Amino acid sequence: MKKIIFLLSIVAMATQNEATAQSKPKAAAEHVVEMTTSLGVMKIKLYNETPKHRDNFLKLAKEGYYSGTLFHRVMKDFMLQGGDPNSKTAKPGQQLGNGDLGYTIPAEFNPALVHKKGALCAARTENPEKASSSCQFYIVQGKKVTDAELDGIEAQNGIKYTPAQREAYRTLGGTPFLDMGYTVFGEVISGMEVIDKICAVKTAPGDRPVEDVKIISVKVIK
Repeated sequence: MKKIIFLLSIVAMATQNEATAQSKPKAAAEHVVEMTTSLGVMKIKLYNETPKHRDNFLKLAKEGYYSGTLFHRVMKDFMLQGGDPNSKTAKPGQQLGNGDLGYTIPAEFNPALVHKKGALCAARTENPEKASSSCQFYIVQGKKVTDAELDGIEAQNGIKYTPAQREAYRTLGGTPFLDMGYTVFGEVISGMEVIDKICAVKTAPGDRPVEDVKIISVKVIK
């Protein structure tokens, strides 16, 4: 009798565990876009933790908005910025960076999402809400950061980095001084070398590349 009761208990526990597993909502699949530029192709994963920025970027990508825009601001060891609508028809030497689509996106800060190399982030103006641009973004190149430097940023900005985040900053590099000041909403998962290639181009005063670096297309592939 004891053996039968024991077996029935095991079956009941297995059934309960299976029911619990089935009742848990499945994690939403992450979207991936393919950004083709005049200097190479990058694949970028968009974070589900920043749904407003994710959905806005997907909408613009599907509309073909980014096709023909430029990386109008490029700074070695820092970042490359694009998405200004005025860049589509910009003349050589024209200063860019003030274009928008007439709305902003509320900030979506998340301490788990940091400015490591390859991070896709929203540009913004100096506004008290730190709301993001409707269309302009930047991708981080940055440089390697020491633990001592991260300690200083933690003390200054009230941030606490995880061991994994510290490892990413030490080995990949990034711009941690921007953390919790600008929304990070994705990361490059393929084509990291394209970032270095773009950041190595010659630029004019104002950080615009002397020879245009174009975004040919941004396509949603997942």
